[in-house]
Amino acid sequence: MKVGFVSLGCSKNLVDSEKMMGMLVSGQHELVSDPAQAEAIIINTCGFINSAKEEAIATIFKMAEYKKDKCKRLIVVGCLAQRYKETLEEEIPEIDAVISIREYPHLHEILKELLDEHDLVSYDKCERKVSSRPWTAYLKIAEGCSNRCTYCAIPLIRGDNVSFPMEDLVKEAKQLAQRGVKELVLIAQDTTKYGLDRYGKLSLLELLKQLHEIEGFHWIRILYMYPDEIEDELIEGMARLPKVLPYFDIPMQHANNRMMKAMNRRGTKEEVLRLCEKIRNTFENPTLRTTFIVGFPSETHDDFNELMDFVNDVHWDRMGAFPYSPEEDTPAFDMEQDVSEEEKQRRLEQLMLRQEEISLQNQQKMIGQVIEVLVEDQEGLSGLYRGRGKSSAPDEVDGIVIFKSDRFIPYGSFVKVRVTEAFPHDLKGVEVC
Repeated sequence: MKVGFVSLGCSKNLVDSEKMMGMLVSGQHELVSDPAQAEAIIINTCGFINSAKEEAIATIFKMAEYKKDKCKRLIVVGCLAQRYKETLEEEIPEIDAVISIREYPHLHEILKELLDEHDLVSYDKCERKVSSRPWTAYLKIAEGCSNRCTYCAIPLIRGDNVSFPMEDLVKEAKQLAQRGVKELVLIAQDTTKYGLDRYGKLSLLELLKQLHEIEGFHWIRILYMYPDEIEDELIEGMARLPKVLPYFDIPMQHANNRMMKAMNRRGTKEEVLRLCEKIRNTFENPTLRTTFIVGFPSETHDDFNELMDFVNDVHWDRMGAFPYSPEEDTPAFDMEQDVSEEEKQRRLEQLMLRQEEISLQNQQKMIGQVIEVLVEDQEGLSGLYRGRGKSSAPDEVDGIVIFKSDRFIPYGSFVKVRVTEAFPHDLKGVEVC
C-alpha cells in the first residue's frame, strides 16, 4: 500500500517514526509524502503538554479528511495514543486503529492485519529509514524516565527509564555511519542516566568511547544531560574524545532551590554553578544550553527574579523557556495554580528578552574567529550557504551560520568559516579556504 506518515513532537518520537517507516519498507509498502496519494496514513502523536495535544488532535482531523477520497486506513500511534487510547477510539470514529506505545512489540502483527498480508520486520529488529538530512541522525539510547518531575507526564506515558543494550546501540550506530551519517546525536529523556538500570552504573562515557571508534562520524553530540549526573569523570572523558562535542544541554527548569524541590528536580543552584565553571575550565569553547519553566505553582516574584539573576550569572550560550502547563495525573496538577496565564507570559517575555541580550553578547565574541560549519542548505536568491557550527543542535533547536563561498559545496560537508557578523542566534561569515 501507499502509506503516508506524519511524525509530531520531539526527536525521540522521530526515531520511533523512522523505525516504523523501516518496518513498512520491509513489507514492500511505499512511503508517500503527499497524504492525498496515501491509501493509509499513520500519525505518530505527541502528548507532552496541552499545545502538543491540540496539535495532534488538529492533525488527526486534518488527515481524516483524506478518508473521503483514497485513504482507507487512519492509524494513530505515539504518546497521545498511549495516554488517551480509549477516548480517541470513542470520540473520533474516523480512526481505524489507536496503537499505544506498550503495543509496539506487536506492532508488526497489528500493522500487517491493518494494511495487508505482507510480513513486516518486528519493531525492535527493523532498520530505521532516516527521514532527516542524511548526514545527521539521532541515536535513542534509552526509553522512558524515572526522574518523576512533578510537572511531567513522560513516566506515565513511556514508563521508567530503560537503557538499550550497548552492543545494539553500537551496531545501529555503525549502520548509520555506513549510510553516510556524519553527525550522531544521542538522545533520551535522561542521557546521563544511561546504563544505571542495565549495568548498575552510569555508562554514558563507555558508550561514547565505543561510538568514537566508529569510522565515519565527525561530530557526536549529546542532548538532555541532567546536571547532577554530569560527573567529573564524564567531563574529563569527553575532553579526551575529539569527535564528542563540548555541547552541554543541561535542563534546569528553575534556579530557586525551593522551586526545584517542588518540581522534584535533583541538585541545587550552587551545584550547577560549580558544574558550569568546571565545564568552562575543562574545554576551550564549550556550549552551555538549558531550559526553564516560568509560572510553576507557588513561583513568587522573588523566585522569578532569582532565576533572572542566575541567567545573568551563568551567561548561558543557548536557552529555551516555556510557561508551566498543568498536566493531568501529575502531582503538580493538584497544586494551587496561583500564577495567572498573563503573568506567565510576562515572565516568559522578560526572561527571553534578557537571554537574547546575553546571546548577542556571546555571539559578538565570535566575530573574527574561524569556526567549523556543517553545510546544510543554500539560499536560492543570494546563493549564500546555510549550516551549523558545533554550538548548534539540529532541527532549528539553535541558531545557524550563513556564509559566502565562491565554490560549489556539497551538502553534508564540513568547512571553515570566518565570522564577520553576529546576531542573537545566528552568525554570518565567509568561507576560509
